[in-house]
Amino acid sequence: MAGYKPKVISLTKKPGHTFGFFLRVEQGEDGHLIRCLEMGGPAELAGMKDGDRILRVNGTFVDGLAHSEVVDIVRNSGASVTFHILDEASYKQAKAQGVNLLSNKSTPVVNGVDKDDPKLKLCYLVNSSSGFGFSLRSVKGEEGFFITEVIPGNVGHNAGVRVNDRLVELNGENVEDATHEQVVDKIKLAGGSVMFLLVDQETDKFYKKKGMKIGAWLATVKHLPLKPRFINMTKGSDGYGFLLKEMPQKRGHFIKAIDRGSPAERAGLKEMDRLVAVDGQEVDNCSHDHVVDKIRLSGNKCCFLVVDKDTDQMYKLGKVSPMLFCEEMKESILPPSYIEALTLPSPDRASTSFKAKEEELKPKLCRMEKTSASYGFHLNGIQGVNGQYIMDVVKGGAAHRAGLVNGDIVVEVNGINVEQSSHEEAVEIIHRSGSSLEMLVAKRSVYEQLKAKGVSITRLLLGETSYAQVHYADSPEEEKHEKARPETPTKPARERTPSSSSQESVDERL
Repeated sequence: MAGYKPKVISLTKKPGHTFGFFLRVEQGEDGHLIRCLEMGGPAELAGMKDGDRILRVNGTFVDGLAHSEVVDIVRNSGASVTFHILDEASYKQAKAQGVNLLSNKSTPVVNGVDKDDPKLKLCYLVNSSSGFGFSLRSVKGEEGFFITEVIPGNVGHNAGVRVNDRLVELNGENVEDATHEQVVDKIKLAGGSVMFLLVDQETDKFYKKKGMKIGAWLATVKHLPLKPRFINMTKGSDGYGFLLKEMPQKRGHFIKAIDRGSPAERAGLKEMDRLVAVDGQEVDNCSHDHVVDKIRLSGNKCCFLVVDKDTDQMYKLGKVSPMLFCEEMKESILPPSYIEALTLPSPDRASTSFKAKEEELKPKLCRMEKTSASYGFHLNGIQGVNGQYIMDVVKGGAAHRAGLVNGDIVVEVNGINVEQSSHEEAVEIIHRSGSSLEMLVAKRSVYEQLKAKGVSITRLLLGETSYAQVHYADSPEEEKHEKARPETPTKPARERTPSSSSQESVDERL
């Protein structure tokens, strides 16, 4: 078995497009074959070859399934799908040797990129009175538009833009063949916000050496200020407690009428959240009945990927799917998506493993006294976007001694939640604090994972012991603990109108 290691390839297609290949079964040939690869399509760019065999689709072993069943699984995946594939020669040899392909290990690849390959970056910039804070350089006779003169602490810098980055796309449109004047005009016409797809020098060299076309499918979304959310729910006696409404004029499936105290409300679903995926499968191109069926087939638990209005608009500006966020989060310990479910053989074991990892996801409470100079850090934010983070922590300063680290996300300042506060409001709270300051912060990866799960980040996540060590009176007898408020009694949920499923015809072109 050691000689047969399938590759895992995740593909994402644009609305109205295909994955760029045909899936076939042929007389005299075993397995599900990749054929007729579209030149420049997602499959061809990802490294699929004619004759490759598909072993798994979204984690489901399909080598022994009927062709129509495999097509259905791919079709129902929406705009993103994950394949385990084996090249033709290896597949035939494995079959001849009686190798159990069900148990082989694999090499993760996303759109042709190994997990550890460098990535392009999506950067969202909101214009300020002083502009975007960078210059664009092009040299006559040379290809490309390059970033220069990035002003530290300004809009571009805070959004992840760096000197010598090459501009690949602007608001989802490739500009590699445009003129300098055309690109500048597009930026000016973009208005208050713009989405860049950038590639740094080393990453650019890497993909040019491989001869690969680059695009947003190879990008990280870690620099984007707004994040989709994973909502993990366990069904109550009256269901999940929300209505799902298809709104053609807005193109999507939206959350409405959330019952107070329901599983949906407790999990963090919000009114008019757009549903992107159910249990890791995108639903943008699914009918209302089809989405309802997916939710019902999840049983008593399901995981949603949702976006609020602002996050949705940001991703649409770049013409990219929030499923990019989902793909990136698969490498973290949250959420318990279908990928993790495959590696955890029983619900009991899954529960135990999840709890053990969850204990590591905690914010930190940092108290500091101002020195004669300052607290020793800078509070950074993106103008026009809520949220603050720590930068330029002075080694040995008050902030450093208190445990603040560059990149920490600020949740509370002196007990006041500032996640939705503007930069100016957060700075004002700090100024009013006098000579002592208390900040609840979280490492960026911890913050994003807790938010993705829908967990409110408060001091209660520290546990009573940690909380008492920070908040105490002059004597142990006067020690105080803040207690969580009792939950509002759950009201009986409204009955939902059942929806019936409809069988849709499928095509074999994928």
